[in-house]
Amino acid sequence: MPTITRRLAIASAALLCTGAAFAQAWPSKPIRAVVPFAAGSATDQIGRAFAEKMAATLGQPIVVDNKPGANGMLGADIVAKAPNDGYTILIGTNSTNAALKFLMKKLPYDQDTAFTPVGYIGSVPLMVAVNNDVPAKTLKELIDMARAKPGTVSAAYASTSQQVSAAMLASMAGVEFNPVPYKSGPAAMTDLIGGQVNMFTADFAVTVPQHKAGKIRGLAVTSTKRAAAVPDLPTVNEALGLKDYELIAYFAVFAPAGTPPDIVNKLNTAINAAASSKDIQDKFAPNGFSVEPGTPEALAQRNKTETAKWAKAIREAKIEAQ
Repeated sequence: MPTITRRLAIASAALLCTGAAFAQAWPSKPIRAVVPFAAGSATDQIGRAFAEKMAATLGQPIVVDNKPGANGMLGADIVAKAPNDGYTILIGTNSTNAALKFLMKKLPYDQDTAFTPVGYIGSVPLMVAVNNDVPAKTLKELIDMARAKPGTVSAAYASTSQQVSAAMLASMAGVEFNPVPYKSGPAAMTDLIGGQVNMFTADFAVTVPQHKAGKIRGLAVTSTKRAAAVPDLPTVNEALGLKDYELIAYFAVFAPAGTPPDIVNKLNTAINAAASSKDIQDKFAPNGFSVEPGTPEALAQRNKTETAKWAKAIREAKIEAQ
């Protein structure tokens, strides 16, 4: 073999070995998990619990980094532009990975191509809840209040699912709420309990504990079936005689586009191990959270389906892109 050819062959073999060694050695340092919502939010609670379990599987710490703002866009943008080496991941939701492109006139990244699907975490319904001093004892009574005085029932929101669920409810019921944006779900809940806002449609992780403690009054759930976590509450469809109202929040892990498949598979294995753990199930099942382990390919397909569903929901809610 000529000297030059031999050197090229040796160099190529060295590169292949280096790449294989990199994938095999990963992770060799802590991983950053960006949560695009505030501390205490449903995404934060779920993300932290999964990060702890995943770290045990991967053998490296996973550091949760809350980067809230713009319905999750700020945190998602950080991950979209991070190196695709597996050391930065996104605890994504329907907001960041399905709905945002229909709510924002322009995103700083391409929602459909900026991320590599890693693994589905699970889903949870939302609860329509009111302050205890609101006269309405049922969802129908709340809708009657809103119909009698259009725009006077204030509805808090801090995420896309919260915004769209309330707006879609108003549209399908033929009433008008007064939407009040918040920077975080916990801040919105504090004001709901305090009476600064009348209504808050939010994830079970935020609402169920307060409902069970008697600090707020739950009126209905946004799923098509009653939830085991709060079996006394009717669905929105039951309460109002509707047929097609449904809105579920979901959570999944994404990495920057181009993350090596070997690393994606290792992350996916860690996610599925966490989802299958009794600790995770015992922690979140009482709040109606359903864990659903799966492959990166299954998440990619699910996200396409969810993106179409959220586009339809936003159209029906008559929300204009900002």
